[in-house]
Amino acid sequence: MGLLDSFEKGLERAVNGAFAKTFKSGLQPVEITAALRRELDTRAAVVSRDRILVPNKFVVGLSSVDYDRMHGLGPALIDELVDLVQRHATAQRYSFAGGISVSLAPDPRLSQGMIDVRSENVKGAVSWTPVLEIDGVRHPLTHSRTIIGRGSDATITVDDTGISRKHVEILWDGTRAEVHDLGSTNGSRLNGNPVSRAPLPPDSVIDIGRTRIVFRVLAQSAASSDDRRVSDDTTWMGGL
Repeated sequence: MGLLDSFEKGLERAVNGAFAKTFKSGLQPVEITAALRRELDTRAAVVSRDRILVPNKFVVGLSSVDYDRMHGLGPALIDELVDLVQRHATAQRYSFAGGISVSLAPDPRLSQGMIDVRSENVKGAVSWTPVLEIDGVRHPLTHSRTIIGRGSDATITVDDTGISRKHVEILWDGTRAEVHDLGSTNGSRLNGNPVSRAPLPPDSVIDIGRTRIVFRVLAQSAASSDDRRVSDDTTWMGGL
């Protein structure tokens, strides 16, 4: 880290304290995502011309009030944060030493509106978690074959009169996915194009009837307790 970076980091901490005492409005999830993006960019280390290493384990410290509000959003928030970290790293061509882990923790030292992001490089295995986003709800794929339709016998039932009882299925073999239209009346579209059967890359969009399905794969951490760690931390307040 250069001298200017150190100065700006210290100035930011001072501003955080001043504004946290002035603005008492509750923290929003978007401010946590901004903090995680900033942490990735700040901690990025050039290992070689083709490899930029960033942390893959994040503990987000919050005031007790903010923690209670964020914790109440449930596991879906953590999934969103992991997805955000993964997407930002892909866009910036960052590399991880292992799977991604994000957790929230109450910190009595923090005033409302402050965020304390502690990040680590954790060398370990990656657990690939496939999920389907349907109407804002994430459905983890826990079986090799998942059927989506409006019938009660579908794996995931969707309230949409424009789709068949068993409309489409998602096949997952542990590393790759495939979409297969089950002879539906109105057909299916993959990334805007009609599809009968095709590979399903991450972040693909499937449209059936009036329903949009987004397929994502989260690279989550499966690290053990004896993994090597290198730690650092940054405290800052979002929304400035």
